[in-house]
Amino acid sequence: MGCFECCIKCLGGVPYASLVATILCFSGVALFCGCGHVALTGTVAILETHFSKVTSDHAMLTDIIQLMQYVIYGIASFFFLYGIILLAEGFYTTSAVKELHSEFKTTICGRCISGMFVFLTYILGIAWLGVFGFSAVPVFLFYNMWSTCATIKSPMANLTDIDSICVDVRQYGIIPWNATPGKACGSTLGDICNTSEFYLSYHLYIVACAGAGATVIALIHFLMILSANWAYLKDASQMHAYQDIKMKEERELQDITSRSKECLNSYT
Repeated sequence: MGCFECCIKCLGGVPYASLVATILCFSGVALFCGCGHVALTGTVAILETHFSKVTSDHAMLTDIIQLMQYVIYGIASFFFLYGIILLAEGFYTTSAVKELHSEFKTTICGRCISGMFVFLTYILGIAWLGVFGFSAVPVFLFYNMWSTCATIKSPMANLTDIDSICVDVRQYGIIPWNATPGKACGSTLGDICNTSEFYLSYHLYIVACAGAGATVIALIHFLMILSANWAYLKDASQMHAYQDIKMKEERELQDITSRSKECLNSYT
């Protein structure tokens, strides 16, 4: 076999579906974790500067955000390892790899591991649906604030009192009702929307939400692949069992035939 034929055969053993799902999963988790971490830091800066001047008013929120940032570190590390494991499982169950290794044989342990990955990926998919919905909340809040600022800048706003147009973040439960000032109105609100922290945090939350959605799609893709691989392993194990029984029957038939010939030769 030439070098070109070997390369073609090796490339045939690559689980491209698992590879695409792994790249999509890594990209989605990286976008969610990286952009979410920076956006949370910018959100704290906006609240401390414009909506809650007293540290004790937003101390609990700051602690929660720091905890969420630590959780982001754990999510990134876990999914980096989990994606590699699923990719390795894809290599294990690829039919081309089975052809390259003629001694490959499925076992009960292998089928149990594949079934465990199916169940775990299903649970993670449901959890990431919740993460995707949760990541849309800050996008909605920042969009409301951005649209309010756009209303202030519109020509129709000049017909009314601009200072009557306000955004009160206390109504969202982010900070307590006794926080000072708790809201921003008129030109002050417009200045907040023009800050780099607001602009960057708003767009980073959008990217983080898109990353969470990409991760959900990747997990659904993984779930379909793992289900197909589990069914393949089950069929392959049944085929191996059938072949073993067939070989035993053929050996028994050969033994009976040989004994019959020996008895016939001894009689003659």
